Amino acid sequence: MTTPVIELRDVSRRYDDGPPALSDVSVTVRAGEAVAILGPSGSGKSTLLNLIAGLDRPDTGTVTVAGVRVDGLGEAGSARYRRAQVGMVFQFFNLLDDLTVADNVVLPAQLAGMARGEATKRAAELLDQLGVSRHARAYPGRLSGGERQRVAVARALMNRPALLLADEPTGALDTASGEDVSALLAELNADGQTLVVVTHDLALARSCTRRTIRLVDGRIAGDVVVEPTR
Repeated sequence: MTTPVIELRDVSRRYDDGPPALSDVSVTVRAGEAVAILGPSGSGKSTLLNLIAGLDRPDTGTVTVAGVRVDGLGEAGSARYRRAQVGMVFQFFNLLDDLTVADNVVLPAQLAGMARGEATKRAAELLDQLGVSRHARAYPGRLSGGERQRVAVARALMNRPALLLADEPTGALDTASGEDVSALLAELNADGQTLVVVTHDLALARSCTRRTIRLVDGRIAGDVVVEPTR
């Protein structure tokens, strides 16, 4: 069996006095899998993503990613964990507008202590691989939405993470750009990148993942393998 990249065991999370955002959730994602987390607003998708990313902690249960007990990390440890093990892609890109494309991509490596020369070479390779190398010296505001998301993916891959998390990665894109980014994610997974996509879009899930976990009211309502449409 392939080594698990993500292991959640009996995880629950409640905020204030409301109903549980997650309730007794157990999930295993193995290396090389592409998994979509589906569900309506309020289903617990964002909470699950934040727990995996080390941005939040469960009230009960354990979260282990790439062999790291994420739920036991402090603030500094969580930051180191994200730099080393997790690449994150967001709906609205989260690129820094005052940095060039190349400098945006290099930034995670600099934070991780990679030598400048090595980081610059790695960034150039990623931008070339993702088809946006011609924009290396441009600023993000001059790029299309689809191009900005490709830059965001390059940044997320900079430190060779064990896990790529994508939170509604096509939500801010037009149809054509969304399909382009979806195909890119599928290609990355085909090359061996472990991928978790958080979305409400079943079409996106089917186009770039093979497994769908459906959340309803903080609980797993379904966990099935689906055939991609690509």
